[in-house]
Amino acid sequence: MNEQTRPATHRVFIALAPPDDAKEELARQLRPAYGTHPHMRWNRIEDWHITLAFLGELPAGTVPLLRRPLAGLATARRPPRLSLRGSGNFDDRVLWTGIGGDLDELHLLAADVRAVVEDCGVAFEGRPLRPHLTLARARRGDRTSAAEIAEGLAGFTGRRWPAEHLHLVGSDIGRGQGPIRYRDIAAWPLGNGDPTES
Repeated sequence: MNEQTRPATHRVFIALAPPDDAKEELARQLRPAYGTHPHMRWNRIEDWHITLAFLGELPAGTVPLLRRPLAGLATARRPPRLSLRGSGNFDDRVLWTGIGGDLDELHLLAADVRAVVEDCGVAFEGRPLRPHLTLARARRGDRTSAAEIAEGLAGFTGRRWPAEHLHLVGSDIGRGQGPIRYRDIAAWPLGNGDPTES
């Protein structure tokens, strides 16, 4: 099948996003590392997110099927109160910050999101949820940068915030056109968007 006849697809995941002030709080802690490790592939702050379910490549026609069920789920759920906390790395290459706060509520939300996706007939790899926010990736052969930065961030604890929206996110694959960019396909307020609900 050639490129012209291949059906259009979207790379899709479902996520939560910290508010801007929480991201800026972490970005202030990272600024020294931006200067000392410019060779890291740093994710854009506006793309920082907490993935609840990674669906991979989906046919464009499948994506609309998710909208109504996810909107209903979001309306029925209270916003979990979360924080950005600590740091670590995967495989000495992927730098991340951890998530603190209402982790039981976060895991329940992720389980419900995944159940909705399955009910829509969308097959995906159901990896165990490891709540984190990816910050950067080290280039191949660099086995120390992510660990060094993680060590410096280990004591970081950000303020708590309500996760106000459930996001259905699409990304381009960056096929030779630079870094991956994320965009909201749709976003729905959690618990009718009332961040004061406790």
